[in-house]
Amino acid sequence: MPGNNSSAISIAVSQRPFEQLRQVHRRSAERLQDLCCSNRGTFIKVGQHLGALDYLLPEGYTSTMKVLHSRAPQSSMEEIRPVIREDLGKELSDLFIQFEKKPQGAASLAQVQKVVLPDGRTVAVKVQHPKVQHKSSKNIVVMEFLLQVVHWLFPDFSFMWLVEETKKNMPLELDFLNEGRNAEKIADMLKQFKFLKIPKIHWDLSTKRILTMDYAEGGQVNDRKYMRRNGININKDVDIRTNVALYLPQISELLNRIPRQMLLPLKTNNLLRGIETILQTRASSSSFINISRCCTRAIARHKRSKIKSRTRRLQISLSQYWSLCQIDLFELMMWLRSSTLARWVCYLLNFLPYSN
Repeated sequence: MPGNNSSAISIAVSQRPFEQLRQVHRRSAERLQDLCCSNRGTFIKVGQHLGALDYLLPEGYTSTMKVLHSRAPQSSMEEIRPVIREDLGKELSDLFIQFEKKPQGAASLAQVQKVVLPDGRTVAVKVQHPKVQHKSSKNIVVMEFLLQVVHWLFPDFSFMWLVEETKKNMPLELDFLNEGRNAEKIADMLKQFKFLKIPKIHWDLSTKRILTMDYAEGGQVNDRKYMRRNGININKDVDIRTNVALYLPQISELLNRIPRQMLLPLKTNNLLRGIETILQTRASSSSFINISRCCTRAIARHKRSKIKSRTRRLQISLSQYWSLCQIDLFELMMWLRSSTLARWVCYLLNFLPYSN
């Protein structure tokens, strides 16, 4: 008994530093969240990205920042009404017979309201926060300054690529008409998948700051409780990645050096890995491989559209075919390395005698 008591005490003492570290992470994350919420706009955008890095950042940060994905600071009805009046030319009561005051979700640039049209149809109206357009450029300047200070204090951590991409993409993200066109483009590209629903855009009620679409019930893709309630099965095998944070300086350096066009597939793969980590599914290289295939085809298609020479177009097609073959070969090698057969072969090779 005394031995058991001493071992229990030693375990409690050994766990104390980890508990203190978790509390420090939680406090720091809450302060960072307050900073993002106070400045809104671009700062919340960065906070959302941090909340998706479940496989990289401590749980205290990701769980705190994840709130910004759908429960960011909301705009009041008094702030929403002028946006609708200015962009659609009518009062809210003249356009809709019912307009829920509580938004379905609020994010960095806008919030979504559930609305009923005069003909009885239920739609979702995405309304941009009133001051986002005005503050976005100022927020980017402030964020650039803060990241330069961080880089000066910690030379190994350089995230200036994030500022550059934000400068480039923010005007597009603030244009909801562009988002609507992209939604229709994706709907046409993926129309063969009957299980995938992309809401129809109502162009007569859409502007650069307002996007109206069909309302669809559902849950967030990383909401495990929603999936359990609705009987959605997820793969419970967990591929645990440890010590990833040790490589953060090298990751920062790599992101600063690679072509900017590569950031989109990397960011997409990054978000998919974050979802896999939350759902505790088996993380694999398949998502990145599929993205690589799509990018290869898109680049070749773009090159062919700019060239009239049949010979040159044939060369581009052959180059595309060779690149896709290389990706297929890489996928095969990855599968062989992880297959049961490969493990058995490696196991048997250990018993073969070595020859000088």
